[in-house]
Amino acid sequence: MQTKHPIGILGATGMVGQRFIQLLENHPWFEVAWLAASDRSSGKTYSEAAKWRLGTPVPERIARMTVAPADPQGAPKIIFAALDAAIARELEPRFAAAGCAVVSNSSAYRMAANVPLVIPEINAEHLHLIEEQASRHESGGYMVTNPNCSTIGLVMALKPIEERFGIEQIFVTTMQAVSGAGYPGVPSMDILGNVVPYIGSEEEKMEAETLKLLGRLQGHAVTPLAARISASCNRVAVEDGHTESVSIKLGSKLGRPVTREDLLAAWAEFRPLAGQGLPTAPDQPVQWTPQDDRPQPRLDRNRGNGMAVTVGRLRPCGLLDWKFTVLSHNTIRGAAGAAILNAELLASLGKLEPVAEAAARA
Repeated sequence: MQTKHPIGILGATGMVGQRFIQLLENHPWFEVAWLAASDRSSGKTYSEAAKWRLGTPVPERIARMTVAPADPQGAPKIIFAALDAAIARELEPRFAAAGCAVVSNSSAYRMAANVPLVIPEINAEHLHLIEEQASRHESGGYMVTNPNCSTIGLVMALKPIEERFGIEQIFVTTMQAVSGAGYPGVPSMDILGNVVPYIGSEEEKMEAETLKLLGRLQGHAVTPLAARISASCNRVAVEDGHTESVSIKLGSKLGRPVTREDLLAAWAEFRPLAGQGLPTAPDQPVQWTPQDDRPQPRLDRNRGNGMAVTVGRLRPCGLLDWKFTVLSHNTIRGAAGAAILNAELLASLGKLEPVAEAAARA
């Protein structure tokens, strides 16, 4: 790509917004050109507006940028959105109507029938749903979403299995990092030495999003996967990295009982074409760890620069068929990195071309 796409970040001062900035520094295809946040941040320099919480320094160029109002006028035509759901429900359609490609990390429109919920390695074909959005025909703009941070690790691990063998039932229990709650997140007196067995709307998101992601695009809509799923979500005193204990009942696609070797081969051989060659995509999206006590957040969350999902502890399940453990980095693969990878896929498909051309062709 000879010239970089200028991009904007909505919600630039929050934790996911900061991850966007960190991951986009020196990105070969995209360059941060516009930052927006709440009214209290508007007009300030980014270094004044944001309390930087990441382990790398805020890029000097970004620190000097002025935070703009959250208004599409004057914004670039490619927007990464890191907004609370209530704010996203109002702002994201406005930016799409103004001709912007809105690549969102918010939950506000993930389950909308005409909005693609996408993981490039899993369901790139669902991007066709952007053509069903009114804004696409009127201005060229559209909305694309990535899944919830707990959903994405689960679906990455399930997809190779579902493709080969089918899945009928899924039971998952999560142990989710405090960074998933943003900053300042969970008060220290509530989480240190403790487990909080409730995260608002998280279980419902996991259950609905998983079936949509693993579903089939049929005509103008997605038919969800015909499986049963139950999720239990917990907040634990871990900084980054969501760990999930998964049990599954398999389908009958193979025509014989599925062995441990079958499952390991499915993960090892999972090399979807949609993710290959994209700058942020990991070489091997699902990685197996054979140690009895792995994966662990501290040791495995940064595999594939935080974009790979790690699976381990595969063993027979006494209630269903098989059970295993999944780990993913919740603010990279589960948030900012997922949206960036979606934008890379859109760019590779020509969906980030000048909006006027897209609107005229529609």
